[in-house]
Amino acid sequence: MNIVWFKRDLRVQDHAPLAAAAALGPVLPLYIVEPEYWQQPTASLRQWCFTRDSVRALAQQLAELGQPLWVLSGHAPDILQRLVQTHGVQGLYSHMETGDDWTFARDQAVKKLGLPWQEFRQHGVVRGLSIRRGWAEQWETLMAEPQAATPALQGPGAGPFELPESLPTPCQLSIAVQPGGSLAGHQLLDSFLSQRGREYTRQMSSPLSAADACSRLSPHLALGTLSLRGVVQRLRATPAPDALWARSFRSLDKRLHWHCHFMQKLESEPRLEHEALHRGFVDLHAEPADLEVIERWIEGHTGWPFVDACMRCLKQTGWINFRMRAMLVSLSAYHLWQPWQIPAQRLAQRFVDYEPGIHYSQIQMQSGTTGINVNRMYNPIKQSRDQDPDGEFIRRWVPELAGFSADWIHEPWRAPAGLQRKMGGPVPPPIADPVLAARQAKQKLTAFIRQREMGDEAQRVLSQHGSRMRQTRPKYQRTSTDTPQQTLDF
Repeated sequence: MNIVWFKRDLRVQDHAPLAAAAALGPVLPLYIVEPEYWQQPTASLRQWCFTRDSVRALAQQLAELGQPLWVLSGHAPDILQRLVQTHGVQGLYSHMETGDDWTFARDQAVKKLGLPWQEFRQHGVVRGLSIRRGWAEQWETLMAEPQAATPALQGPGAGPFELPESLPTPCQLSIAVQPGGSLAGHQLLDSFLSQRGREYTRQMSSPLSAADACSRLSPHLALGTLSLRGVVQRLRATPAPDALWARSFRSLDKRLHWHCHFMQKLESEPRLEHEALHRGFVDLHAEPADLEVIERWIEGHTGWPFVDACMRCLKQTGWINFRMRAMLVSLSAYHLWQPWQIPAQRLAQRFVDYEPGIHYSQIQMQSGTTGINVNRMYNPIKQSRDQDPDGEFIRRWVPELAGFSADWIHEPWRAPAGLQRKMGGPVPPPIADPVLAARQAKQKLTAFIRQREMGDEAQRVLSQHGSRMRQTRPKYQRTSTDTPQQTLDF
C-alpha cells in the first residue's frame, strides 16, 4: 500500500500522485491537520475555514472513487512513521510544495524518515532552477500535457477523520465569503467564462467592480482545489463570443502564467520570505518597525478614506483586488516607511488566498526591494478619485464618512469647518500628507542607493528571477566620481 499525501492539492482531478499510486495497488489517501502550521504568524481562522470546506469536499470525492480520506492531526513526520509501522506502507506520493520556511522544514524532516517519496509537479515551478532561460517554454509544455486520469481506488477502507471545526491561530478572522472545495471552484470558473468575465480587463482595477469581474479563482489555485493546468486548458478551449471576451481570456491566461512566475522566485530563493531579494536593500529600513503605525494601517484607521475602505473590506471579506493590494503595500513601505516583513505577515493573515510564493514576491516588488522593478509610489488620493470617483466604496466600508459628498469624501479633513461639524465634528488629519510622505520616501530611497553599488546584484536577480519579457528596469550607473547612482521611475 502507498500513501497519497494531500497538502495544497485538495482535489482528485488531474492529480498525478493519486493516479500513479493507484496504478500500483491499494492507496491510503491522507490529509494531516498540522496544529503547529496553524500557529504560524501568517495563518488565520478564515484560511482554516476554506481549508476545512475543501478537505470535506475532497473526502466526499475520494469516497465516491472507492477509498475514503484519512484525516489525522499532529506532526506530519510522526504520523507518517506510525502509518509505515502499522500498515506496511511501501511509499509516499505527493505534489511538490512551494511554501514558507515552516513547510520546507517539515518536508525535510519527512525525507529523513527514509520512506521512498515521489513528488510530482502541479505548477510551472521548477525545483533546483538556477536561471530563468527557457522557463516560459517549459511552462507551456507542462500546461499542454494531458491531465492525469482520475482513478478508481482500493485501499484499507474508512479510517480516522479528525477535522476540527476551528483551530487556534494568531489571527482569529473567521469571515470568509468564498466556500472551499473543487465544486465551488469549478462553479466560479464556469461563471467567469460564461457570464462574469466579459468586462474583466475594464473592471479589475476598481474595488467597486473587481469583486464580480475578477475570476476569484485565487484561493482555489492556492489550495489546489482546482488544477492550474485544468484551468489553463479549459480557458484556452473556450471560444470567445466577441473581441471583449477574447481580450479578457488573454488577460486571464497571462495572469495564470504570472502565477507560477512569482512562485518560482520563492522556490529558487527561499530567503526572500525574510530578507530583501536584492541584497543591497537588506538595510533599507534601519529603524525598527513602528507597530502602532502598522496597526493603524492594517485595521483601516490611517485617515486616508479609500485606503481605510480597502483595509476594512479585506478584513471583512478576505479578498481585495490586485491593484489595491499593490497600493496598500506601497503605502506601507514608502509613505509610512515601514520595513515590509511585519506588514507581509499581517496581510497574509487577511488573505484567504495566501500563496507564499506569490505573496512574498509581490510584497517585495511593491516595496522596492527586488532591484529589478520600477518603484511605484501610489498617491492614495489620486487612486481614490480614479477608482471610486463618487465615494461609493468609501461609504460602504467607512460609514462614518457616509454623509460627505463626492467633492469632499476623498479628503474630508479639507472640508469647510462648518460641514465637518455638521457631519459630526472635526475630521482629524490623516496619518501623513501623501504628497509630502512620497517626496520624503523618494529622497530617502535615492540617498540610500547613492551610497551603494547596486548594479551587479541587480544583474544577478534579473538573471535568476527576471521575466524575459521587455520591461522598464531601474538603471544603476556610476558617475565620474565613482558614486553609484540609480535612475528611478516613480
